[in-house]
Amino acid sequence: MTQLIDAITTVLTTLDLVAFGFFLVIWSVYTFLADNSPLRHKSISSAMDQQRKAWLQESLKREIRMLDTGVMQILITGVGLFASTTIFVIGGIVAGISYTGELSAAFSSLPFIVANTAEMWVIKLGVLLAIFVYAFFKFAWSVRLANYCSILIGGLPKPEDAGEQKSIRKAEAAATISSLSGHHFNRGVRAYFFALAAVAWIFDPVLFMISTVLVVAILARREFSSKSLAAIRSVSDL
Repeated sequence: MTQLIDAITTVLTTLDLVAFGFFLVIWSVYTFLADNSPLRHKSISSAMDQQRKAWLQESLKREIRMLDTGVMQILITGVGLFASTTIFVIGGIVAGISYTGELSAAFSSLPFIVANTAEMWVIKLGVLLAIFVYAFFKFAWSVRLANYCSILIGGLPKPEDAGEQKSIRKAEAAATISSLSGHHFNRGVRAYFFALAAVAWIFDPVLFMISTVLVVAILARREFSSKSLAAIRSVSDL
């Protein structure tokens, strides 16, 4: 590990290292604030968790739950699409790592782009690869949790058969699994946003830092002050 770190610090410039460190810190801080701090309760994710709970408690009143399983199928299909797409992205990046010399030569002739050696291309593409591998694991686990939730929904008993309290507890368990699935899906989508910022590193480390700040601003607005959040909150107490 020490040799790897030494190799990276030798290949990258000081500005590259600062930009990469800035990227990691910003991503980590935003993730903590959005997912683990008290600020999370003001997010659209938290508002949707409440709606999931209301949805599955409402499903207890239905004789046939085809509507609920249909909703879950839509959710699973959406997450699965991201997971399969991520595999293709990973394959493309792996292929790109095999042609770093050609990439270095091709981009060196473009204006307003910092020159990248073949070794720098390997590192920068390796960072992108790590981000998308992380995203794939998040999407894959989200799909599994969504499947588990579908099974729990299928096993929800009628309140008159199993008792109201037992039925509510099972509905709450299904809502918790659904919320966890959504949480991991959000982490995967967030990785896509930060991967777009990391693409800017190929062109310029300063642009990399600017892109990171812009990504956080976009994510924060959509998570904490979007029109979608206002619409969801407007029906939360109805």
